[in-house]
Amino acid sequence: MKEMGRLTALIEEYENALAAAQLLSEADEQDEKLLGQTAAAADKLEKARLFSGKWDAGNCVVSIYAGAGGQDAADWVHMLYEMYQAYAQRQGWKITALDVTEESGTQTTGRIPLKNVTFEMKGDYAFGHLKHESGVHRLVRVSPFSSQGLRHTSFALVEVIPEIKERTLSITPDELKVDFFRSSGPGGQNVNKVETAVRITHLPTGIVAASQSERSQAQNKEKAMGVLEAKLIQKMEEEQVEAIDKLRTKAKPEWGSQIRSYVLNPYQMVKDHRTDFETSQVNKVLEEGDLDGFIETELVYFSEK
Repeated sequence: MKEMGRLTALIEEYENALAAAQLLSEADEQDEKLLGQTAAAADKLEKARLFSGKWDAGNCVVSIYAGAGGQDAADWVHMLYEMYQAYAQRQGWKITALDVTEESGTQTTGRIPLKNVTFEMKGDYAFGHLKHESGVHRLVRVSPFSSQGLRHTSFALVEVIPEIKERTLSITPDELKVDFFRSSGPGGQNVNKVETAVRITHLPTGIVAASQSERSQAQNKEKAMGVLEAKLIQKMEEEQVEAIDKLRTKAKPEWGSQIRSYVLNPYQMVKDHRTDFETSQVNKVLEEGDLDGFIETELVYFSEK
């Protein structure tokens, strides 16, 4: 019924665009209002085309892992986390941290270095917007951790999976290793006192999912299982496509495999190496989450492949 409703709405949008275009072609003179209506109708159809994937309309789970680069890479993970937080705010989405693993070391930049972070993005078409952000992101800057002020390159791996609410896989308990630990984030009196956080490992594949955002162990286990199943379903779907697509998901966060570079020194530039879209407004991208140009170009680029 949900799918039928979506398709019915799509047909209606198509008919509206067709009717508006017909009226525009029959107009005796240029009608700015009619032109605007036709353009708006066409934009809706284009959005429906770009977000036609199975999970595009729903929420997503994003994970960021530090790669080559040591302390700089752990700081880079936090910078990317802040960038996606800002993007979520621009979109009016809700973002919730599920699992955070801190890296030991000094907080030279005022940010907590992170080995990895996993968070939920809740909002209309969250997965559709962010699905092509998966891959290696490279940062080039003068390292704040270098006493000699040397330029340093850091890498982080971004993974985006859809939130899958319908349980479609049969996973037996003997396939799972479940660990409980104390939460390291905000959460009231239970934090650091009760082992409410949960980490689940799927033994046959080695895939891991964790949650520490909820107050109870049962809630965190349910959340972690949802993330785990989404990862397993994504893996199953990827294994049915061509080998090149499978290799893309296994890219290592190191030199030569990046999808996007963020250069802060000796010049300022953010460039996507797949679409060639670039901007010199580095601060707007990293601090304000201005990813619209990158994401819109990604959507068009991959829809035509």
